[in-house]
Amino acid sequence: MSHQTVSRVLNGHPHVREGTRHKVLSAIGELGYRPNRAARALVTGRSQVLGVVAPRTTLFGPVSLLAAFEEQAAEAGFTVIVARLRTFDQASTGNAVRRLLDQRVAGMAVIAPVASAIDALRELPSGVPIVTVDSGPDRLRPAVNVDQAEGARLATQHLLDAGHATVWHVSGPSDWFDAAERMAGWSDTLRRAGLEPPPVVPADWTSAAGYRAGQLLGRMPEVTAVFAANDSLALGLLRALHELGRSVPDQVSVVGFDDIPEAEFLVPPLTTVRQDFESVARQGLDLLLAQLELRDGQESRIIAPVLVERASVAPPAAQG
Repeated sequence: MSHQTVSRVLNGHPHVREGTRHKVLSAIGELGYRPNRAARALVTGRSQVLGVVAPRTTLFGPVSLLAAFEEQAAEAGFTVIVARLRTFDQASTGNAVRRLLDQRVAGMAVIAPVASAIDALRELPSGVPIVTVDSGPDRLRPAVNVDQAEGARLATQHLLDAGHATVWHVSGPSDWFDAAERMAGWSDTLRRAGLEPPPVVPADWTSAAGYRAGQLLGRMPEVTAVFAANDSLALGLLRALHELGRSVPDQVSVVGFDDIPEAEFLVPPLTTVRQDFESVARQGLDLLLAQLELRDGQESRIIAPVLVERASVAPPAAQG
């Protein structure tokens, strides 16, 4: 085989006969060949390394986004360097981005769940290939986001359609874009239905906060439907309602957000809103590669969430 043919196979070029591709890949496997990324960078003028700035957290959403992006990048032939931050203040975010640039990354993705992270990106040169993920309404940089407000609308409308007079909300932390947009989607849906939203129960993203909220809401007989801003909150809420003797869904209906792997195994299985993290990562990588290849890549993309109906919602007529 000529070196041009081998190069086409290694780079996934579509115009290679399947038999030829098979022979080259077989030889690669037999010889244990690995591409020299440094040499490739010298030839192409582009590093095969991408940077990711992400929160240092065990929260399901950011962790799932990071894992999905790493997987998509690897399939595209890139190595990923991750800078994890405990706090997304402007200085920490800016320093993380600059550290990645010092390591000659070709471009980077910033999982930016709070406003201060976006503020730091405003100060970077416009020529730096960057895509933001989970970054709220700010569109100064190319971005990929799940439509959080639409997810909240789906959850709230599902509870209203079940016949509930109103829907209470346990929110996430106020400085997170996701929490703010989910709260906005909830309140807007109620107002469009001619209802005044009840007081929000503020919380963080943890099951412990959901438990505390459940201890409050479970003692209020007028509460028959609750939309929790994530599934961890819903899990704590379910525990508190159980301890207070408020059966779910017979007396209180509950909807969460995220569709964590455990959601379908809770008692009862949790109705929730699913985010397609794989699609977010794939679209984010596509925007980043478009910038690297001098295609457009400057638009923002919105991914639609999906309501997953399980057994934690019932009509109020079923409530004793």
